Amino acid sequence: MHTEQQHPTTAANPRFPVPVDAALRAAGWLPGRWDIKQAEIWADALRSHTSPAGHRHTVFPAAVEAWAEFGGLHITPQGPGRQIAPAAMHLDPLYGLHMARTLGDLGRALDSEVCPIGEETETQALLAVDAVGRVYSLDHSGDWYLGAHIDQALATLLSGTQPERLTAG
Repeated sequence: MHTEQQHPTTAANPRFPVPVDAALRAAGWLPGRWDIKQAEIWADALRSHTSPAGHRHTVFPAAVEAWAEFGGLHITPQGPGRQIAPAAMHLDPLYGLHMARTLGDLGRALDSEVCPIGEETETQALLAVDAVGRVYSLDHSGDWYLGAHIDQALATLLSGTQPERLTAG
């Protein structure tokens, strides 16, 4: 008897591999989730904060969109990692409230604006997005490129795929 198998990303949601989709749904995400009111509260909080040295956050559509769809979620991986341990995360941009200078420095290095989106809960690595939607992780060991957009970054983190380290030049 011949049975046709579906590609693993098409069973539940074509945007994400099955384990990533499962982790997102377990955290309370569903396709179409959009909490723009909370995203605007976070945007206002970040815009109004100035560090003691005068550093400020920039807020742009890619950040607001990530917050509206995934903000507030506590996401736990649903299986082992491919290359490294998968990362649990809490997507709340206020983890980066006091990191305006660090994010500004990264933005200058990337020639883009950068805004916080949350943190990896076990390592406290800061998760950030740039103005074109690329996602990064900043931790004690360096800065890491997680993906060209939030979906790819979530898949990288939740599947335990080794991210690419950012280097000068």
